[in-house]
Amino acid sequence: MNDSSWEAPPRAGYWGPPDQGPGQGATPAGPAYDAQDALFPSETQPMPIVPDVPVSGGDQDDDRGATRMGGPLFRDEPPQEPMPSAPQPAPAAPQKKSAGRDLGAAIGVGVGLGAVIIASLFIVKAVFIGVIAVAVVVGLWELTSRLEERKGIKAPLVPLAVGGAAMVVAGYVRGAEGAWVAMALTALAVLVWRMTEPPEGYLKDVTAGVFAAFYVPFLATFVALMLTADDGPQRVLTFLLLTVVSDTGAYAIGWRFGKHKLAPRISPGKTREGLLGAVTFAMAAGALCMQFLIDDGIWWQGLLIGFAVAVSATLGDLGESMIKRDLGIKDMGTLLPGHGGIMDRLDSLLPTAPVVWLLLVVFVGSG
Repeated sequence: MNDSSWEAPPRAGYWGPPDQGPGQGATPAGPAYDAQDALFPSETQPMPIVPDVPVSGGDQDDDRGATRMGGPLFRDEPPQEPMPSAPQPAPAAPQKKSAGRDLGAAIGVGVGLGAVIIASLFIVKAVFIGVIAVAVVVGLWELTSRLEERKGIKAPLVPLAVGGAAMVVAGYVRGAEGAWVAMALTALAVLVWRMTEPPEGYLKDVTAGVFAAFYVPFLATFVALMLTADDGPQRVLTFLLLTVVSDTGAYAIGWRFGKHKLAPRISPGKTREGLLGAVTFAMAAGALCMQFLIDDGIWWQGLLIGFAVAVSATLGDLGESMIKRDLGIKDMGTLLPGHGGIMDRLDSLLPTAPVVWLLLVVFVGSG
């Protein structure tokens, strides 16, 4: 703390050192004076008044001829009318929700596929097994192609396609044991086939190959296992109907009433309301199918199967959506107009097949 802090403050209106009073050459302070006026009084001049002079030069934009009236500048010319503002566009009408796909093409392709499946299912079972095998091979081709294009992962397609088709046939001919043996041999074939190429990327390639073998053909084998029962066509039809009805209920209710997202980071289009619609529709269809299609089936068993189908189909759809998001694609393929690729139709069917097969075995036996 310095000594000046102990001195009394100067009186109001006093400029100068504290040891001088107002009578010792001090200059009174006030609105007309400041420190510069006290030192250099001759430099302070009053503001000259400029007379009003018309502005020359037509539209010349300057301040000549203007008068400052203690505020904004005023000109002698008459004020111009303000330019009319441009009309604002009318607000756009709210647009209706869109399905995001060619609905006509989707319905046409769906009806065509359904006709082929139903005809092969109830006429010759072996033809239906061939339909499953073809779908598996095409699905493997789509999956491995996208993996190579987007991630540089080269899962060997040849052993996957041959082993996948063999897996489906083995499941139909030899049951679950045959399916497991074919799965193991397919995985082994993938490991050996990849050895013919350089070792760089070997681990990720064979890992993707084994995953593809399990994800597509092995899960599809459970459809062939359902077909081996005496009422096999009815069991497969129940499985297909429940999955389709679940997807339809989710779409219809979610599109109309969906507000709360189910898994926005994975599939922004899915809602909790859509899941509720899937459960409701699938349970109702399950009760009808078990009562009228399945031998010794009871309606309440169909309620449980329908609930399980809605959950597994939704999880399967989310699973493939996770894969597609990781790959940065919208669809796995373009083979089916309005649907995408084969894998875009198998996404909910594949994980649902073992669920329906197991519940049917528990409720009515393997048949």
